[in-house]
Amino acid sequence: MNDSKNFALVVVAAGRGERAGSPADGPKQYRRIGGKPVIAWTLSRFLEHPGCSDIVVVIHPDDEVLYADATAGLCPDNSIRTVFGGANRQASVRAGLDALRETRPAYVLIHDAVRPFVTREVIDGVLTALDAGHQAALPALAVADTLKRGDAEGNVTETIARAGLFGAQTPQGFDFPSISAAHARAVTQTGMEFTDDCAIAEWAGLTVRLAPGSPVNVKLTTAEDLAMADERLSSSTPPTAALPDVRTGNGYDVHRLVAGTHVTLCGIDIAHDQRLDGHSDADVALHALTDALLATCGAGDIGDHFPPSEPEWRGVASEVFLTHAVEIVRSAGGTIMNADVSLIAEAPKIGPHRQVMRANLARILGISLERCSVKATTNETIGCIGRREGIAAIATATVVFGEPS
Repeated sequence: MNDSKNFALVVVAAGRGERAGSPADGPKQYRRIGGKPVIAWTLSRFLEHPGCSDIVVVIHPDDEVLYADATAGLCPDNSIRTVFGGANRQASVRAGLDALRETRPAYVLIHDAVRPFVTREVIDGVLTALDAGHQAALPALAVADTLKRGDAEGNVTETIARAGLFGAQTPQGFDFPSISAAHARAVTQTGMEFTDDCAIAEWAGLTVRLAPGSPVNVKLTTAEDLAMADERLSSSTPPTAALPDVRTGNGYDVHRLVAGTHVTLCGIDIAHDQRLDGHSDADVALHALTDALLATCGAGDIGDHFPPSEPEWRGVASEVFLTHAVEIVRSAGGTIMNADVSLIAEAPKIGPHRQVMRANLARILGISLERCSVKATTNETIGCIGRREGIAAIATATVVFGEPS
């Protein structure tokens, strides 16, 4: 999708929801599902989208307190505007469009407040159609059920072929000037009441492009719909819910020991009668941690970025490798939360150097000391490590990508 154009959003939330149960429970957009009002779930989907630059919510004049309570803390900068709706959905949408006249966005998306499970893919599909030059875009699903027409007595009078039939969803997207003009014309030139905004676009002669809908993008209409949505959100997290993107990466490295004067581990030189042999300084701890960080964003391994066949990396301090991995993670939107390194060696003793190692990791990674762990163990004289032929390291990194919700 081309993100060059931002979009405005009109959320229609002025309805009374007569089919959603007792009026004493309030309009369905303010009922609670999964611990939050329906409208809060809906708005959060669009607030998370980087292209959403302006939001207008159309509410009923009687619902100001309900709306304020439902959205408290949702948008700290108070950038969401509200306007009062009209006698029907069409009039309410027109009020929302009128509120955007001064800013005149390139695109406007119009969405039902009671579709709280709209996905990023559905939104982007609509925007992609608009970016391609279409004046209107409709997310829709092909009708799967057999359709029947019935008479007033409840008898089937006709079976309707479902080929080419689609169920309409929202958000419906439009070139703003085109849909604004179409709504204005519809008020003066027809006595019809349109059931959705693409119907007005069709009447006005705009070509409406179908975009992919989603089975989860359901409209909550009845009390049963609300109960199922609450169960879905309360008992298990739906696949479309906003989840913290927490990723864990692992890394392993081992280098052989040869005669020398010191080993370098976690960037710290430790006096020893051997040294680690390798193309760089052979710091197994930083090599393993570099691989662990790269793993959190699928960026390959240390050998992909610093091939041992290239002479420029001969003898280089491994801090260079780790710093590069940190930059890759951050450029991908990651925040490093924790780093854990386990060293496996018979000698030298790591304990006396553990704190300075942790401090060095914290400096390179740009995180606090308590988020860095360095541990050590021997191999109980077993194998090549136990025979002091080498030192190994295992590292784990935890990174959060994006902003956890």
